[in-house]
Formats: sequence, C-alpha cells, structure tokens
Amino acid sequence: MSWKVANLCAERKFGSPVRKQIIMFLADKASDDGSGIWCSKGTVQRHTELGESTVKRTITEFLREGILVETGRRPCKNGYTVIYRIVLGVVNGLETISEPDDEPEFSTGSTADGVPHGPGTGSALDGVPGPERTPNHPKTIQKPPTRASAREAEDQDFEKAWSAYPEDRRRNKDTCRQHFERAIEDGTTAEEFINAVRAYATETEGYTRSKVCFSDNWFRESRWQRFVEEAREAQIGAAELEGKHFRQLAGWVRERHGLCKHISRAQAGELLSLGLVSEPELRRAEVAW
Repeated sequence: MSWKVANLCAERKFGSPVRKQIIMFLADKASDDGSGIWCSKGTVQRHTELGESTVKRTITEFLREGILVETGRRPCKNGYTVIYRIVLGVVNGLETISEPDDEPEFSTGSTADGVPHGPGTGSALDGVPGPERTPNHPKTIQKPPTRASAREAEDQDFEKAWSAYPEDRRRNKDTCRQHFERAIEDGTTAEEFINAVRAYATETEGYTRSKVCFSDNWFRESRWQRFVEEAREAQIGAAELEGKHFRQLAGWVRERHGLCKHISRAQAGELLSLGLVSEPELRRAEVAW
C-alpha cells in the first residue's frame, strides 16, 4: 500500500462515487510510483461490491483517459492477470477537492475554569493542553510529497538516464530533460526510460560514432519508445510462458505424475499462491512446499 498514491487520489475528483471507489481500491495496492497493481477485475468487484460490468467499464475508461496504463501480466489460475500502474502525472492534473477557507478555529486543552470549550482533546485535570487538532482532523492527514521533493526525485531519475547515454553523443541536456519529463507524464515509468537508454547504449556500443544519434534528437524523436515497447512485450510473453509452465506443473500434481518429484518447494509455493492447486493435492502428490 502507498499512502502517497492513496492521498493523491483522495484529494482529486474522478467524476463519480463509483470511479472514486475503484481508484482508491487500486491506489491501496500500488507502490509509491503508482506501479505494481496486480489484482483482477473480479477481485476489484468482490472488494468494492460493485457490478462486474461497472468495474470493467470504469477500468476501460481509466485506461482510455490515461489514468491507468498496463505494464505487464502475471499468470493466474484463469490464465493471467494484468498489472496496472496509476499515472501520477495525470492524476495530479485532475481537479482538486478544495477545502473551505472559513473553517472555524477551535482551541484545545484545558481552560482556566477546567472546562474545555469546543472539541478540545486536552486534559482538564492536569492542566496539560492537548494537541492543536483532533486526530481525525483533515489537516492531520499526511500529504503527498511536495513538488520540490517530487522534482528532486525526477531529477535523480533523469540524471541516471543522462549518464547512461553514450557520453560522446550527449548534447543539449536541458532539452533532453524536457522530453524525459514529458515521457514520464505520458505514462512511461522512469525505470522503463532508463532501461531504454541503457539498451540503446548497449546496441550501439560497436557502432561508428557518427551512426549513434545525438541525445537531444534521440529524446525528441521518442526513439526510446521502441525499447520500452519491446520490453513490455517481452514481459507479457514471459508471463504467458510462465503461466503455461505453472499450469503444466499443476496438471502433474493433480495427476500425481512421476515428474512431481522435480517440483521445487518454491514452485509448489507459487502454485498455491496462484490458486492452481490446493494443499491436499500437494500432499497426495507427495510434493513439499
């Protein structure tokens, strides 16, 4: 769970209670950069108690609007589950939920007559004043990182991408930074971008230097996109292949096949977590986990 993503989503308007409920559930499953959301639409439906068609339609809308992006797939008992990422730049651009400016200020703690006036939480017996605000006051909720800290993290990511580019072909650093930031806002993760730069550097390592693109042109023309798409396709292919392999292992377990002796403890544990087999089935097949 990431309180950063959850608080960011909580402070934005998504257009309807249903959309807000679904995005908050997804935010609860996300890492601090919005990635790693691995839960099926059926899981979302069960936990939110919304209709299946409503969940599917809303997630499709989020994908179309760029609020969500698909980053890969993981095997499950029904084939595979899509991995999503909440695009924080898009969410940050949504309309905020404004707080009223005329909020009354209440004093807290004890008073001279020993009777607290207003919703104070301090003690009237020992004369020790309580906290300035009650624990559930909106202003006590932790806020997402400031723009300054977010900018600092983004600068660090850009520096990694910049240093990974072939040194003798780096040019116009500020221009490259602008295109890097635009790519992140459009849904590419910093890790994907950095890996794309590294892949290009590896690919062109033996090239004549004149054949290696200058960095400002490479960033501006989105030549990194090919490497990102190839990496995503490879991840999906690997997930599908892994899913096929685990389904085969599950078949061995159910049939008590002689090849079960080659199933490792780690594989058996993964079969259980994916719901492909049960503990009694593993016992009957004499597979340890």
